[in-house]
Amino acid sequence: MTSSGLLVFGDRERVFDDVPPPYQHAVRRVREQFDRDAFHDAVDDPAAFVFFGVAPCNVGVDYDWGRTPAFLGRSIWNETTERFLPIDRAEQVFERLGLPPLNTFQKEVNVRDFHPDRYAIPDSLWYDGPAAGVIVENRRGGSAVVENATVAEHSAREPIRGDPKSVANTVVTDTRLERAIDAVEGRGKPVTTDEVQARVFEMCACEEYDRLDDNRFDWDGLRSAIGSLVGVRLGERADT
Repeated sequence: MTSSGLLVFGDRERVFDDVPPPYQHAVRRVREQFDRDAFHDAVDDPAAFVFFGVAPCNVGVDYDWGRTPAFLGRSIWNETTERFLPIDRAEQVFERLGLPPLNTFQKEVNVRDFHPDRYAIPDSLWYDGPAAGVIVENRRGGSAVVENATVAEHSAREPIRGDPKSVANTVVTDTRLERAIDAVEGRGKPVTTDEVQARVFEMCACEEYDRLDDNRFDWDGLRSAIGSLVGVRLGERADT
C-alpha cells in the first residue's frame, strides 16, 4: 500500500503494471473488501506494510469456486520493524480488514513431533478432496511447503481450444452468469453488461486457467467475446 492509501499488487517476481487476467478476480475482491479506514486508523504508516496471500487459481485443482474466497491472507510484513507480524496477529488483522485469512489446519506443533515425510495431508475446505499442500511456518517467519503429489498426478484436464467465440460459449455457464449477477447486485450496482461481463471474464480466467493458459492465448479476444455473449444472455433473461 502507498502512503496515499493506494493498493499495489504483484506476485513473487514483480509489481503489476497491468494485472494479469488470472489475478483480476482476486484483485477486484481485495479492492472491494479491504477496509482502508480501519487500516489507516490502526497504523501510523500504511506504506510500511506488505500483505501476502494466496489467490486461488485453477492450475489443476478444480475447487468449489462458488464458495472459495478469491483471496486468502497469509502473512504481513512490517517494513519499519523488518519483521513479519506474528501469525495469530496477522490473522486478526486480515479479518478486521475484511479479508479471510488462510485456513489453519493445526497450531503449536512441536518441531520434534513433525515429520514432513510422514505428514498426512488433510482434506481441503474448498473442494471434496485433499489439500494440494500445507504451508509450515515458524514464529520467526520461516516457512516451507509440504506438497501433495497425489493431487498433481490426477489434476490434468483437457485444454479448451478454438477461437474466442467458441471458447466463450464453453466457459460462460449459467452458474457463472448468476454468480456474476449476484456479485453486482450485492455491491448495490445496476446489472449492466459491462459490470457482469467483467466479472464473468475474471471468473473464467481464474477458474479455467489450466485449460486456457497458453503463450498465444487471445485474452483480449476472449474478453470481447464474453462481453457479446453476456449481452445476449442478459437480454434473454430480461425477456423471460
